[in-house]
Amino acid sequence: MPFEKNFVEVNGSRMAYVDEGEGPVVLFLHGNPTSSYLWRNIIPFVLDDVTGATTRYRAIAPDLIGMGDSDKPDIGYTFAEHAEYLDGFIEALGLEDITLVIHDWGSVLGMRYARMNENNVKAVAFMEAGIPPALPAPSLEAMGEANAQLFGMLRSEAGEVAVLQNNFFVEEVLGRLAVATPLSEDVLDHYRAPFPTPESRLPTLVWPRQVPIAGEPADTAAVITENGAWLYSTDLPKLMLHVAPGALMPPPVVEYVRANASNLEDVFLGPGVHFVQEDHPEAIGRSLRDWMDRLAA
Repeated sequence: MPFEKNFVEVNGSRMAYVDEGEGPVVLFLHGNPTSSYLWRNIIPFVLDDVTGATTRYRAIAPDLIGMGDSDKPDIGYTFAEHAEYLDGFIEALGLEDITLVIHDWGSVLGMRYARMNENNVKAVAFMEAGIPPALPAPSLEAMGEANAQLFGMLRSEAGEVAVLQNNFFVEEVLGRLAVATPLSEDVLDHYRAPFPTPESRLPTLVWPRQVPIAGEPADTAAVITENGAWLYSTDLPKLMLHVAPGALMPPPVVEYVRANASNLEDVFLGPGVHFVQEDHPEAIGRSLRDWMDRLAA
C-alpha cells in the first residue's frame, strides 16, 4: 500500500482512509471484500499527470466500516448501517463538490448519496456497479445459472461455512473467480489482513445477502430501484468504465446505460470480470484523469 492511512471517528468507531493531494475532492468507494487498497494503482493518476505536474485533485478513499483498517463495531453490517457510516464520514471530513469513483457496493452507496445530496456531487464515475436493469433481480434464475448457484449457496448454511470459515470472498471470488488474471499471494495477503478470523469476516457474508433478489431485502431493492431512476434522469456528468464479459455489468447492461443515461462518456477497458481495478489500473487511471480534466476545462 503506497499511501498512509488516516483515521476519523464516525458513530463512535474509527474509520480508516487515504487522503492524498490537494484540490477538488475525488472520493473512491470500494465494495466487498476489498478496501481502499483496491484503488492503490489508480489514485496516482489522479495525483499526478505523466509530466509530473503539481497535483490538482484531492484523492480520498475510505475503508468501509468493518473492512480494511476501519473498526469492526458490533453492528449487523447491513446496507443501511454502511450508509449511515458513509454519510457520517463525508460529514466528518467536510467534503464538498465531490467527484465519486465507485464500484460494487460502493456504487450503491455512492449513488444513494448522490441522489440525496446532488448539490454536493460534481460528477460520477462507475464500474461494475449495482444498477438496474441487472438489479434488483426478479429471481435467482433470472441472474443466470452461475450467479444463481453462487447466490443460492451464499444464502444457505453452506455459504456461512464458505465465507466465515474459509474466507471465500477473498480466497475464491476476489483471488480467482472475478478477475481476468488470478491475484498474486502478495496482493492477496493485503486483502486477507482485515479478515483473520471467522468473526471478522461477517461483513463479507452480509454483503451478498443484501443483494436484492425476488424483492428481498426490500430496503436494498428500493434503494437500487431509486438509484436507477436517479441515474437515468440526472444530467450530472457520468463516466462508465466497463469490461467483457463483466459480472454486474455485462454487455446488455452496458448497452442499456448507453441508451438511457445522459451526459455519459464510456470507456471499454478490455477483458475482465468484476474487480477491474486489478486487471486495468492504468486504463482506469488515465481515463478518469482525462475525463476530470475535460470537465474542469
